[in-house]
Amino acid sequence: MRTTTPSEKDVVRRQTASWPDAVPSQEGEEPAGPRPAGGQRRADGAYGGEESRGIGLPGSPLAARAARQFVRTTLADWTTRGLPGAQYLTERVADEAELLASELVTNAVVHAGTSVELLCRLDEAGPRTAVIIEVSDHHPARPVRGRHDAVTAEGAGRGLQLVGALADAWGITYRRTLKTVWFRVTAEETETEIEPPLEVFEAQRTLPGGPQATVLMSPGPQRAALRRCEVERIHHGALSFLAEASDLLSGQLDADQVAALVAQLIVPRMADWCAVWLDDGDDFGAPRLARVWHATESRIDGLRELLVKDPPVLTGRSGDGPAVAAGPWPWPGEPSGSGFGSGGAALACPLVSGVRRHGTLLIGRAGLLRFPDEIVSLIEDLAGRVARAIATADAYSRQERISRVLQRRLLPGRRADVPGVASAVVYEPREGAWAGGDFWDLFRAGEDRWCFMLGDVCGSGPEAAAVTGLARPVLRLLAREGYGVGEVLDRLNRTVALEAADSVAAVAAAVVEAGSEAEARPGYREESEQARFLSLLYGEIVPHTDGSGGARCTIASAGHPLPLVLGTDGTVRAVAGPQILLGVLEDTVYESESFDLAPGETLLCVTDGVTERRSGSRLFDDEDGLAHALAECAGLGAEGVAEHLRRRVHAFGPTPPDDDLALLVLQAVRP
Repeated sequence: MRTTTPSEKDVVRRQTASWPDAVPSQEGEEPAGPRPAGGQRRADGAYGGEESRGIGLPGSPLAARAARQFVRTTLADWTTRGLPGAQYLTERVADEAELLASELVTNAVVHAGTSVELLCRLDEAGPRTAVIIEVSDHHPARPVRGRHDAVTAEGAGRGLQLVGALADAWGITYRRTLKTVWFRVTAEETETEIEPPLEVFEAQRTLPGGPQATVLMSPGPQRAALRRCEVERIHHGALSFLAEASDLLSGQLDADQVAALVAQLIVPRMADWCAVWLDDGDDFGAPRLARVWHATESRIDGLRELLVKDPPVLTGRSGDGPAVAAGPWPWPGEPSGSGFGSGGAALACPLVSGVRRHGTLLIGRAGLLRFPDEIVSLIEDLAGRVARAIATADAYSRQERISRVLQRRLLPGRRADVPGVASAVVYEPREGAWAGGDFWDLFRAGEDRWCFMLGDVCGSGPEAAAVTGLARPVLRLLAREGYGVGEVLDRLNRTVALEAADSVAAVAAAVVEAGSEAEARPGYREESEQARFLSLLYGEIVPHTDGSGGARCTIASAGHPLPLVLGTDGTVRAVAGPQILLGVLEDTVYESESFDLAPGETLLCVTDGVTERRSGSRLFDDEDGLAHALAECAGLGAEGVAEHLRRRVHAFGPTPPDDDLALLVLQAVRP
């Protein structure tokens, strides 16, 4: 991170809190305090000098948690080493710095989608010592003018509102390829601890904000005794709770798991019991009671029996739209025989994301007439985050269903039996893919002729699947019409060149219209363009009928890894020659090659998910790695060869393959 000089024309927006000694900053200035000295990078990834330390974080949901840990560790280290001014860093300063850094890193990851740089600096000024934190992403953004524009344009309203509320000063600096949000948290000259009355602790439930926060759930006189600093402490604790909840919910891809987590977040912190109903997308079906939780486990069944009979039905003020605010709800049933506790206050809160209702959250606490406004606001905020997590999980579930349907339609139901030839297939789409871009087929094309193919669409996702859905049936049709191998590729190439671009464009438009965030993903448009191109290994096999065994193979490779043949003596040779990808040039003429597959010999066809499997900087096929692995299969049958190579590919790297994995084995059986 470089230092801005007065000559640079950066646009800086500053908001300064109304502290008595705060000095309004001028446009173009950097925040006060020492700049990083560009120290050496440490073993843990941090960098910087004594009074400044930074770290790079990945653009993933784990970044917020890492940011909180880094800020907390850095401040503790400064205090332990006795840096000047570190003795004034109180728990309040640490809590606020940790919370705001977490919120800003979350905003950067969600809205910018890039890696994030986090810098902590210590500005020593005696009792007014301050911590300055900068969060930078690498997504270029336009400057903003007013407060409302800043919040809206950056899509980070919540995070910047928190910064504006808690920080003494903050600002945003825009550069051509870098955006930095900074804030300053200053230690107060006097900070006192207020101990609540002893009787408050005796009936406490641990709420966000520590023990003092439980006074919010106590009778009026005790709440009235709270001083302003205690209210602020509770507010900060609630924000920390929401940040932790968001971090926990962000990685969940199952709506029922989200419901289970939110129930355990709420009970027993804010309520004795909790229930979550989910709307599963059926306009005519009733909401489903997905989760019931009670602080006393033995009371869960009794509570469930009452709640399942009478789910909350919340509507907006006009009565015809989804409600967006929490409201009181009748306590479920009579205490006698219920088995879940005496009466109290219940609160129903809709789970709404955008304009869609995803379910309802219902909580209850015994011994209360109503929930305090502070807790109602906290539950509403939590409900919004839960609704967004459920929406994400629902979208993921829909994509999984689409993926399964596509795979069933794009892959053959079974492979044909070729007389005198054993076959085996390995097909594994990459983890998290909608549908694999690789495809294969082995089918009968005539009285004594069988055809096989192994293809790979450049790109991934539904656009690649669109090309796969075009290529395989066209190739089957041409093969059964009696065209030779080269002629089939010639005609398929023209079809792909003319039709694939329209198919990809139509699918991409449908994905964007459906509300997918795929178009915002870096490289999305490039992937869509690449999906027009297809690498294909295609051939036909005619078994010998003179009783000698073996078969005659004719094969052609269009931009595909070349097939290999394992001889009976253990030697490996390549067959066919390299030719251009399908779909690149419309008038390309493809050539085929023929050879005999003798009894006991094995033909291996693979996609680049095998040859380009990575382990650090090495590829699986470096230095003829695939040929050496095939040579190890001497004496194995077709299934044994396929399984041996699959295991070798998986074992080559420490992480799962990041591309589709497909291979086809054809072995001439000895007569």
